[in-house]
Order: sequence, then C-alpha cells, then structure tokens
Amino acid sequence: MSVEYPRTLGALRATVWTLAALLALSLLAVGTVAVLAELKGTWHWMIHLESTIRYVGLFVQYLLVVLVPASIAFAVARWRWST
Repeated sequence: MSVEYPRTLGALRATVWTLAALLALSLLAVGTVAVLAELKGTWHWMIHLESTIRYVGLFVQYLLVVLVPASIAFAVARWRWST
C-alpha cells in the first residue's frame, strides 16, 4: 500500500536515501582500495590505503553529521504523519 507523503517529507526521504547511498559508496571505495593493497602487498598501495582511509574518514564524518539528524527527522515525521 503506497502512502502519499507531503512534498517536504518526500524531499527529506530523498535526502536520506541519497546520503545513505553516498555512505555505502564511500565504504565500498575503501574496501576496494584495501583489497588492492592486500593483493599487491607493496608499500605504494599501503600509502594509497592510508590516504584513502584518511580522506574517506573525513568525508564520512561530515556525511554522518547531516545523515543522522536527517534520518531521525524523517523517522519522527513519518511516525507523526502515520498517526
């Protein structure tokens, strides 16, 4: 059964899903570089892994600053809309 949400709630839902997809893709990127570093086993790839973890960690940190409150707001709005 499909529920018709208000326009603002639909935009919030799209924001949460987009940010969650970015989080998943960033973790996939770190995992890919980690597998390559393990397979190659050279110091060169370990440097790539360290820098990737550093930059993606910073990205994920700022992403979660937005994603967690947006997810909570969406859950609360959806709960209030359904009652």
